Amino acid sequence: MMKNKPLRIGIDIGGTFTDFVVYDPSRQQIRTFKLLSTPRDPAEAVLRGLELIRTKSNPSSVISDQSQVTDGCSLMTVIHGSTVATNALLERKGACTALVTTRGFRDVLQIGRQNRPALYDLFADPPPPLIPEELRFEVDERVGHTGEVLRSLDPAQVDGLVEELKVQNARSVAVCLLFSFLHPEHEQIIAGKLRAAGFLVSVSSEIIPEYREYERTSTTAVNAYISPVLDKYLSHLEEALTALPHSCIAEWGRAVRLRVMQSNGGIISPGEARRQAVRCILSGPAGGVVGCEYVGKAALTPQPPLPKAGERELKVITFDMGGTSTDVSLIDGTPQITTEATVSGCPIRVPMLDIHTIGAGGGSIAYVDAGGALHVGPESAGADPGPACYGKSPSTGPGQALPTVTDANLVLGRLSAEHFLGGQMPLDEERAHTALAKLGKELGLDATHAALGVVQVANAHMERALRVISVARGHDPRHFTLLSFGGAGGLHAADLARGLGIPRVLVPPLASTLSAFGMLAADVIKDYTQTVMLPGDTPIAELAGRLAPFAERGRREVEEEGVTADRIRVERFLDMRYRGQSYELIVPFSEQVMATFHEIHQKTYGYARPEAPVEIVNLRLRAVGETTPPPLAPQPLSRPASTAALLDKRDVFYTDGRLVTPFYRAESLRPGNRLSGPAVVVRADTTILLGPADQAEVDVYSNLIIQVG
Repeated sequence: MMKNKPLRIGIDIGGTFTDFVVYDPSRQQIRTFKLLSTPRDPAEAVLRGLELIRTKSNPSSVISDQSQVTDGCSLMTVIHGSTVATNALLERKGACTALVTTRGFRDVLQIGRQNRPALYDLFADPPPPLIPEELRFEVDERVGHTGEVLRSLDPAQVDGLVEELKVQNARSVAVCLLFSFLHPEHEQIIAGKLRAAGFLVSVSSEIIPEYREYERTSTTAVNAYISPVLDKYLSHLEEALTALPHSCIAEWGRAVRLRVMQSNGGIISPGEARRQAVRCILSGPAGGVVGCEYVGKAALTPQPPLPKAGERELKVITFDMGGTSTDVSLIDGTPQITTEATVSGCPIRVPMLDIHTIGAGGGSIAYVDAGGALHVGPESAGADPGPACYGKSPSTGPGQALPTVTDANLVLGRLSAEHFLGGQMPLDEERAHTALAKLGKELGLDATHAALGVVQVANAHMERALRVISVARGHDPRHFTLLSFGGAGGLHAADLARGLGIPRVLVPPLASTLSAFGMLAADVIKDYTQTVMLPGDTPIAELAGRLAPFAERGRREVEEEGVTADRIRVERFLDMRYRGQSYELIVPFSEQVMATFHEIHQKTYGYARPEAPVEIVNLRLRAVGETTPPPLAPQPLSRPASTAALLDKRDVFYTDGRLVTPFYRAESLRPGNRLSGPAVVVRADTTILLGPADQAEVDVYSNLIIQVG
């Protein structure tokens, strides 16, 4: 391999599998494989996968001609998406964190907003704040709403605060003062002294200089809570890379370029991720959305001279079903960005892709509650012990394997036990049948009908999630394509599309590892924001002047990430609202920004008020450093017979009964092949189910396009 064209490796850690995509730009080749995740130490699976790449001994048949993957190993770029930060927040296993705020505002995290998740439950307990009362401290200072200093900060008071923090064994500190987005000097004084004392410090004016003290405090607190965890993980990973003996990986401390995926769909350096871990909360799922946009543009928005009517603008609902969870999002022209996300009860205001996550995956455990109702998830069997068919738990007695969605699909004949993971991980059908039979006994059903029930309940959960991201937000799913990926998605995508009236499903050849692939297609992205509270008639020139420092900073910081100036673009936005409203819309900045705001308001809320006064709440800027994604090369389209890909025919159970169903090997299908349902398409790392009324065709990019019957 040419040394000036380093390997690029995308890695996505999931709850069940860790996915690897290896791109060799000198040969224009992409290889993929999966390893079981190691929840106790996520870096273990990452390092094992990198070592397998190096030693050319990867057992997965998904990678072929492995000598082409590691020639001339002198430089590599590893782009990493991780659930480490997410899990630390979800499981409340972050660092011991303190809060320093303006006197009188120490309880803002506990008071929150008046919105209540269980409005009519008189006995509902409010969620505990991320930072307990004994770790919330106040300082005497006050800044007014226009930025003037009403009470100066006494630095000596901060010196006493250091001792109190040490007594409480605080490791990380969130500093969030009132109106610090207008006057950050007081926060900087506190942060300087605390950092000098050895604390890890998150400063609100550095992370999110916006108004709304509750959301700003929450975002800063989350960052302080999870940054030490991500810092420890990344340090461990980098140290482990340099410690591996007698391998080119041992030289990665000098030669490797490690990058981390953000929730906004861009990548950043590990140093930036350590300081602002809150931007990596949806690291893995964001890679999937970026991958969907890249694949979808190639397959669904053909360029002239051969356009398809009505398909110039990408309209895709993304559906990522893995082993532990399902992530859904919507692309209407571009991926949807939100600044109003809530994760584990904590509002997070930094820009991130609008992704809705539920606890439903292939490993979701099925059980019967005290009232006799069947439930599926959110608890997952994960990678260890995994579904019953993985064979890691005893089939009877203590620790007996529990039935999961994967077991149900195997019992229904929809999975090929001998072809799972390319034949490298055969499934135990007997164990799966035993687990479903036991579940069925509680329901008064046999194993097959219990399995059908498990799949239908799981589908109901996922269909509800798809409605949240589409119908509930004013989008008609009948105008979209469902882009299915994740290891388990292909078995459920056509049925979900049928339930929502979605006419078409697209399953890419890299479906099982699309999140990791999306990381290789991601750009370097930096987001900046500042609250300004200006009237809507502020001159365009003045707004442009206020945005100019952000543009200069953005270009400089993206260049520091290794992107050349000619590949950097700057996108400007304004957060706008009608005066008196509580929430804003993000509007692209231009000479026609007012007209654009009214149009977006009409589209979002169903009405516009051009005569009403408008407020400009925040300035927002995004600096994008364009990377070179792995190319998607189209193949000649013909009409070959699909019989060469036929593996065999088997009985498969559907809602309407048992049908003899052909199984096809996906790797043997060619562009132009057409399939009629019922059918099962088996890839080395995923399986796709076509219902009896479905039709499918392989396109020039080897995507399977399913026309839903």
